[in-house]
Amino acid sequence: MSDVIRVERTIADRTLSIETGQIAKLASSCVIVRFGDSAVLSTCVRADPRPGLDFFPMQVDYREKLSASGKFPGGFRKREGPPSEKEVLTMRMIDRPIRPLFPDGFIDEIQLQNWVMSHDGENDTDVLAGIGASAALALSDAPFDGPTATVRVGRIHTDDGPAYVLFPTVTQLDYSDLDLVLSGHKDGVNMIEVGAAEVDEEGVLAAIEFGHQAILEILELIDELVEKVGRPEKVIKNPLALPDEDVAAEVKKLVEAELTEARQIHKKSERGERVGQIRKAMLDEHFKLNESGTYGEYETSKKRRDHAREAFRTLEKKVTRKLIVEQGKRADGRAPAEIRPLEMHLGMFERTHGSALFQRGETQSIVTCTLGTGKDEQIVDGLMPEYSKKFTLHYNFPPFCVGEAGRIMGPGRREVGHGALAERSLMGILPSPEDFPYTIRLVSDITESNGSSSMASVCGGTLALMDAGVPITNICAGISVGRFTDEDGGKELFVTDIIGEEDFFGDMDFKVSGTRDGITGIQLDLKARGLVLEQIERIFEQAKQGRIELIDAIEKVIAEPRAEVSKYAPRVHTLNIDPDKIGKLIGPGGKGIRGLQDKYGVQIDVEDDGSVMVSSADRDSLEAAVAEIDVIAAEVRVGTIYTGTVVSTRDFGAFIELAPGTDGMCHVSELADGFVKNVTDVVKVGDTVKVKVILVDDQGRIKLSRKAVMIEEKQGDGEGAESDEEVANA
Repeated sequence: MSDVIRVERTIADRTLSIETGQIAKLASSCVIVRFGDSAVLSTCVRADPRPGLDFFPMQVDYREKLSASGKFPGGFRKREGPPSEKEVLTMRMIDRPIRPLFPDGFIDEIQLQNWVMSHDGENDTDVLAGIGASAALALSDAPFDGPTATVRVGRIHTDDGPAYVLFPTVTQLDYSDLDLVLSGHKDGVNMIEVGAAEVDEEGVLAAIEFGHQAILEILELIDELVEKVGRPEKVIKNPLALPDEDVAAEVKKLVEAELTEARQIHKKSERGERVGQIRKAMLDEHFKLNESGTYGEYETSKKRRDHAREAFRTLEKKVTRKLIVEQGKRADGRAPAEIRPLEMHLGMFERTHGSALFQRGETQSIVTCTLGTGKDEQIVDGLMPEYSKKFTLHYNFPPFCVGEAGRIMGPGRREVGHGALAERSLMGILPSPEDFPYTIRLVSDITESNGSSSMASVCGGTLALMDAGVPITNICAGISVGRFTDEDGGKELFVTDIIGEEDFFGDMDFKVSGTRDGITGIQLDLKARGLVLEQIERIFEQAKQGRIELIDAIEKVIAEPRAEVSKYAPRVHTLNIDPDKIGKLIGPGGKGIRGLQDKYGVQIDVEDDGSVMVSSADRDSLEAAVAEIDVIAAEVRVGTIYTGTVVSTRDFGAFIELAPGTDGMCHVSELADGFVKNVTDVVKVGDTVKVKVILVDDQGRIKLSRKAVMIEEKQGDGEGAESDEEVANA
């Protein structure tokens, strides 16, 4: 067995260790990252490129093996299935900071696999996988310009003020108003994911600075491991897939002027059509396929044509960047901080509980809101303890939204990521379950797309929530900021509300969501090497200006949530009963609660703490069911008047059911205001009567009086008696 090479350091009062040398020796490299009792196995394999490939085919995989926390998978097969949403989001989180650090034109196969081997329930493994993937790459011979490191930062409020916490535990995150995942290297930050409860820009900046200091520590640990193992030579084994210099020069000479003119056409479809015409004419006239010569001549012409196509794309990128940075000319004619024209509509569809259309330029989202009950909550099971989600946002990106006839498939990694960003951004403004006990689902269907459709989902989601009558605590909007630099990198320009081409040709897509009071969500995708704090501070200020402009526009359409939920939404009422009365409410074998549900056509959900949620689309049925539950769970008090049902008669009196499972006895002498010879002369089984509680003895037996109610009514106290009855049946 090979010797284990291990490095470790105390970080956040726990030991972070990275080891290699024992496991998976046939892989290009392998490490195990441990933190607390959590551990992740990360491997890297490098292989030659596949023939005909013209892009970098890096694959990142992250899987949470349930055996890592001593669990069995659910279902009949008892085997892990397709990746969960958490696993998909972690794959994206690992990929994004690593991919830009490979050289342009590098197309070798790189496969990074990350398996959770141990999970202690407190130290989550997603950030450990980010560290492990980077360390595995650092130990390989791949030309990776890293390493990088990934950390999580929380913020907990104490008596001494807010305190930042590195690698917060799952328990600590329950008390944190910030969940920041940060990746970076020695030169700066290159990936940010944030979910926050309206934390101001200064607070988020301080968290980023705090996290980057820890990143530098972890980078030292990875470098120490590499030195112990022996630093591998970074090798480019295969030629980079870059156009030949002579082809690039010829393409520039042929089309630069035309391309510069075409890139200034404001409308996307016309601009794209003109650029396509220039490309086709160039290829057909100057880079024809030689189909009449030898096979070698054909292959040479094909290679030159492919290189010309790639050189055209590179030139288009340079022209676009030059126009923006040097002349301030964006493709659609806007100023750097100008937002595209806005259009918003509410109540798009009659039978949805809430719906809205949000359009910004050529990006359009239709968002629908559905309100449900506790049984509609999504149950999430994994390495963490099982929990239920009361809010979900699903994002759909059909091919027609970009004018294509592509494959119709389920949501991919991009769709899952965009939906998670919008969901995270809106969670910060949702009411508490105590104030609004509904389960909420938003669906954002992107029907046109030309940049920042996830931020359109945030704005459209806010509109749909308000249209549905969800009492959100603030208005939330999202905007993206892009970055462009000149060829030397000495001059940079930040632009607001980037379109698709600016995302494609630019250095970054920095999405920021929030309210007037603070940030609720961030996602940074960066193609350049990194950002420093001063740049992030400028971006935050520009993004804040943009989102406040959007919030102003939203408020002109709807200033606050509708006062009532849709008539088609279920009505939900929550009440609290004594936990000791839960059994009485449910009844033997669930007979009691099923009887109430059948009687009133309602749904009743009961929690162990005595919380009872009653839901129905019919208001009258809901109120009647709530009144009866109140009676069942109430303490029967002397002097209270009830409307009950006679369930049996005896010679000495009648038994009257005040509520399911609660009976009292009315003696024959208390049945009427006068002498009663036979009980059945006054009441019969099935009669509904008003009775007053006159005694509850030590054994809980209830004595009732019909006569007392009759006397009070005769004396003109009927109004007061009615009030008592309303209290008893409320």
